[in-house]
Amino acid sequence: MSTSQHPIAIRLERLVGGDTRLLALVMALPLVDGIFVALILAGALETTMGAIQVGLLIFGGSATLAVILAEMQGSVRKQIRVVLLVGVPLIVVAAIQAALAPAIGSVIDTVIFERFAALVILAIAAKTASATVGEYLPSPGVIIGLGLLASLDPAGAEFVLMTDTALVANATLAAVVGVAFALGVAISGPYLRAHMDINRFRFGSAVALGLLPLSIMGMAFGQAPLAALVVAALFALDPDTPSDGDVEAQHSAAGTRTDGGTNGADRESTTLEPAGESEGTTEDAPYPSDDTTTTDGRAPWL
Repeated sequence: MSTSQHPIAIRLERLVGGDTRLLALVMALPLVDGIFVALILAGALETTMGAIQVGLLIFGGSATLAVILAEMQGSVRKQIRVVLLVGVPLIVVAAIQAALAPAIGSVIDTVIFERFAALVILAIAAKTASATVGEYLPSPGVIIGLGLLASLDPAGAEFVLMTDTALVANATLAAVVGVAFALGVAISGPYLRAHMDINRFRFGSAVALGLLPLSIMGMAFGQAPLAALVVAALFALDPDTPSDGDVEAQHSAAGTRTDGGTNGADRESTTLEPAGESEGTTEDAPYPSDDTTTTDGRAPWL
């Protein structure tokens, strides 16, 4: 039930190869393209709830979930090791970027860069929701590159570190939340593969991600992106869907009823002979053919 066939995911898998590198690419992309620094400078991580929201949407979200559920192979223990192998350096780099955010902000026009970062998030959200729409949009790398060119202001460059320790802690918390999300998906993978529709969660996650830049730009959305993500997860889960083990058990039980027991005994004691043999005329036997159907559209022996 959880298999995802999103073209962008397939293209990334072919590009990087290997589930470990694919997970690293998906989770570390916000650190590489500057989105995480833009969120720090925009004030999206000033509160604990803001850090949790950014961690789930930027480092977690549908892309991380899809990679773990649909692409990663091996046991749960192996998948946990892969997540930790990717997640521990991710947390360290996020903390370093948070500490260097003022120095990065000194060489760019923060207001202009924030606008381009918001466009990048919107583009990613659109590509996540629909690969067809994403084909007509520029890549996030192109948008962030144009943003750097438009906002670059090296005249005021200075090397300063973040003095707000709470902001650094929140930035680190965001990375920790993203890694914890990935660990939770890896641990509960067997259940989620049977009971979660990845594509349904992907669309809801795209909606939540699309709300995030609007809240960054000062619109009164608050924790609406986080709420949208939670609702998407709830709608994507279907606890009533039978797992593979349940289906096999049902098939096994059906086979037992067919091959033996009282039903088999009844069939043996009531074996029917073709009507033609009982009456001595095989030519006129009314044996059902493939073209014969009943009024409800089923073959008569069904």
